Amino acid sequence: MFQKTTFILLLLVLVSCKDSDANEKEKIKAANWLLGNWENKAVDGTLTEYWKKVNDSTFQAQSYFVKEKDTLHFESITLQQKGEVLTYTATVEGQNGDKPVAFKLTTATEKQMVFENTKHDYPQKISYTQITPDSLVAKISGIQQGKPSSEQFSMKKIK
Repeated sequence: MFQKTTFILLLLVLVSCKDSDANEKEKIKAANWLLGNWENKAVDGTLTEYWKKVNDSTFQAQSYFVKEKDTLHFESITLQQKGEVLTYTATVEGQNGDKPVAFKLTTATEKQMVFENTKHDYPQKISYTQITPDSLVAKISGIQQGKPSSEQFSMKKIK
C-alpha cells in the first residue's frame, strides 16, 4: 500500500511539473506571430527586423535601420520567458555602454505585447501590435527630454 501511494504521489508530481512547464511557455508561444522578417520602408530609410525562434523559451531578433548604404541603428533583441516572466532585452550598438536593457511584459493580448522599463531613459515602453498576419506596428514611447514622445513603425512581412 505504501509503495502504491508513493508511486501515485510521484506520478502526480511529474504530471504537475509537465503542466507547469507547458504553462510557463504559453506567454512566448502567444508571440509566435512575431517570428519572421519584417520591414518598414520610409523616405528617411528602411527599418528591418529578423525574428527567429531559438528554443521553446527564447526568440532572438536583429533590428537594422539603413539609410542609403549606411547602417544608422543596429540592435540585438532577445525575447525570453523565465517562469511566468516574459522579458524583451535590447542591446543597442553605441547606447547604454553596449549593455542590454530589459523590458518586462506588462500587457499581453492575442495580438499585442507591451513591454516596459520605467527606469530606462528612452524609450520606457515598447509595443508590438499585429494588424494582419503580414503586418504589424512596432511602437516606442516614453518621456524624452522631459516631454512625452513616441515613434511608430508600420511593418510588413517580407520573404
